[in-house]
Amino acid sequence: MNEEGKKQRRQAALIHYIEQNNYISVEEITELFSVTTQTARRDVIALEAIGKIRRLHGGAASITSIDPLTYRARRVENAAQKARIGKIVADIIPDGAALFIDTGTTCEAIATALASRRDLRIVTYSLRVATILCESPTFTVAVPGGFVRSIDGGVFREDTAQYIRKFKFDYAVISVSGIDKDGDICDDDHAEVAAVSAALLQSERTILAVDSSKFGKRALVKLGTLDDVDILVTDALPNDGSASKWANKSLKIHT
Repeated sequence: MNEEGKKQRRQAALIHYIEQNNYISVEEITELFSVTTQTARRDVIALEAIGKIRRLHGGAASITSIDPLTYRARRVENAAQKARIGKIVADIIPDGAALFIDTGTTCEAIATALASRRDLRIVTYSLRVATILCESPTFTVAVPGGFVRSIDGGVFREDTAQYIRKFKFDYAVISVSGIDKDGDICDDDHAEVAAVSAALLQSERTILAVDSSKFGKRALVKLGTLDDVDILVTDALPNDGSASKWANKSLKIHT
């Protein structure tokens, strides 16, 4: 097999690996395919250029890590609870605040509720959140450039986290796929965790907004723990006793 054929076969295998595992580092590519770091990076750049993967700092991720049917179900599940959470968060946020807002259906509900505020300055990597917020004439909304994930309107490229680090926020408003019994907060997507982690470092306070279905779940990528959160907003706390562990944390809970 000639070099071009080997490259095509390797890149096809690389796409398959990322589809199965959501993320791969450059180091893993060099080990799995016995290539140099330069070749691994060239493969990643080439596959991003044709829209097969997303290039991240130090590796690559799938274009869509969330199953489309799952995400569509999330849009209608617990809609009333998410609207209630959105109102609570909007009541916490003062006029004139600088915000980072995460992506996802809960954050879309929060964006809708924030229409009652004025003079907000917002950074988000969710086009859906940005579209809702830009309807308010007193808001300033910034989004990074990059590839748009069709399933949820998330915008990603290699330097999304770097873009977010250029800003300072009064509040980071985030949501996650799961909070386990130990208080670890996790999400499904490596790129989202990288973007949110950058925002948390730039924020005075963090608001975690989740509906009660997220308690007791563990997602793929750990973002942090409830120790990293200042305010938890939810519709109901878990009834398995795990919430008692949070009593010793400096965590304000709104339900």
